[in-house]
Amino acid sequence: MELSKILQPECTTCATPGSKKKVLELISDLAAVQYPTLTSQEIFESLLAREKMGSTGIGNGIAIPHGRLTNISQPVAVLIKCEEPIAFDSIDKQPVDILFALLVPADQCEQHLSTLSTMAEKLNDKLILKQLRKTQDESELYQVITQ
Repeated sequence: MELSKILQPECTTCATPGSKKKVLELISDLAAVQYPTLTSQEIFESLLAREKMGSTGIGNGIAIPHGRLTNISQPVAVLIKCEEPIAFDSIDKQPVDILFALLVPADQCEQHLSTLSTMAEKLNDKLILKQLRKTQDESELYQVITQ
């Protein structure tokens, strides 16, 4: 799937959320704009439920929080670059500064796994990661991840 179909520029931001809870809330607020039928709280609870199963911090300063929702028909993604890294219980115990969140319809498990795998590969590319970390604003951040 082409990333620009699920990640909109308005769901890409540079922020200083301060904590894991606050960044999950920010993801929820941004995603709720794309799905007015959902509340930020519903999205937050979906992300939190997944985090309770184990952290989505995959190491190297990257986290890929994700959740499944019954009230959506298309996947939606959120990309956040944290100005200050945050503790995220990552597998390497390092703080996180790049988060790619994915919310998918509950009945699209295969697509969900495929998109997560593609993003993990992209974010593990040292050149792309370096470019993301060097970006100065949301527009640049969006361009780097969707190119």
